This record gives sequence, C-alpha cells and structure tokens, in this order.
Amino acid sequence: MSKKRILLLEDDPTLNETVVEYFEDLGYLIDGIEDGLDALDKIYENSYDILLLDVKVPQMSGFDLLKELRKRDIATPAIFITSLNSIDDLSEGYESGCDDYIRKPFALKELLVRVESILKRDFYHNGSEKIEISKNIYYDISSNMLYIDEKIETLNNKEAKLLKLFLQNIGQILSHERIYDALWDYDETYSEASLRTYIKNLRKILGKEKIVSIKKQGYKFIKE
Repeated sequence: MSKKRILLLEDDPTLNETVVEYFEDLGYLIDGIEDGLDALDKIYENSYDILLLDVKVPQMSGFDLLKELRKRDIATPAIFITSLNSIDDLSEGYESGCDDYIRKPFALKELLVRVESILKRDFYHNGSEKIEISKNIYYDISSNMLYIDEKIETLNNKEAKLLKLFLQNIGQILSHERIYDALWDYDETYSEASLRTYIKNLRKILGKEKIVSIKKQGYKFIKE
C-alpha cells in the first residue's frame, strides 16, 4: 500500500520540524515548506494527498494559496493551521476551499485524527455525483462507473483504478511511482509496459488530449 504524501506550510521552523518528524515516524511522506510561493511551486510539481497550511506565512498567505489552487481545479484536501480565531477568519478559511481548521496550539494527535478522517474520503470538493469529462462522457462518483452516451463503458480493473486516480488528482502530475503504488498490490510486480497500455486504452476512450505525458515525471489528467 502506498504511503500518503503531505505538504506542510508552516513558517515557524520549530513547529515545522516537529510536525514533519511526527508524521514521518508514522510512515507518511511529508514536505515541510516555510514560504507560500515555494509551497505553490511544490504543489504544481508533485501530487499530495493532503495539505496542511498555516495562514500567516511569507510571500503568499495560506488563504490566497488555497484560493489559487481551487481556481486551477486542484481539489487536494486542506487543513488550515493557524492562530487566527475570529468568526470572519473561520469563514474566509472555508470560503477558500479548506476541509478543516485547527487552531494553535494543538496536540499532534488531534492533527493526526483530522488528517486521517479526511483521507478516508474518495473525492474532494466535487459538488455533484458526476464528474463531466466531456460533453458525452462522465464519471459517476457513487458507482465508480464511466458513462459514454449514458451507457456504461467497461474498463478492466487496473484501467478503472487508474481513471479514478486521475480524477482524484485532476491537473496534478502523478509520478510513475505513485501510479504503480495505486494500481499494483504489494504482492504484484508492476509493469511499465502494462501502464503504457492502460494509458493508451484510456486515451482511446476519453481522447488523447485528456492524459498528458510529462517527460521524466509522469502523467497529468486535463479536464478541459
């Protein structure tokens, strides 16, 4: 089973290091960043399962960072970590597109519980039961089925897993390793040739332009 990957934006070096060490000890992959613009670049370059964002950080606030991500249809769930505590701050946080809000000081165990609760969900920030891929193609979230012209399109198991992974990470680069972890079980040997075949088959169904190859990095699903 693949390790979950976290981005932490926190400009207090001591707290940043403490949170990073805590989650690393639990088996998570976590990148600790202290600058909002650096965090934005990191998110564009990598695929994360969840974002932990301080609000008052240099260059770009956590609020503005998340607003920018949501504008670009990056739906990675986010928890704001902040000392702000007014109703207006809380409202702005949720309007930015966050999933939860934790105030400083906090117990690391409480943060872990919130992270694990959010990671149990399948899709994030999708207002309907359907994800429209094109005018005649959509994915039904409740049934995990692909429909073309209102008819179910049958995919093999790994193609279905791959499509779901793409739709959970629209607009983000998925590394080959991330895809291998998601498609192949721990007792299976992944196959680069098989992955290329699954990509080819999905492109035939959805359109070549939907899945973009990023040289030496992986693949990115484009919704529009």
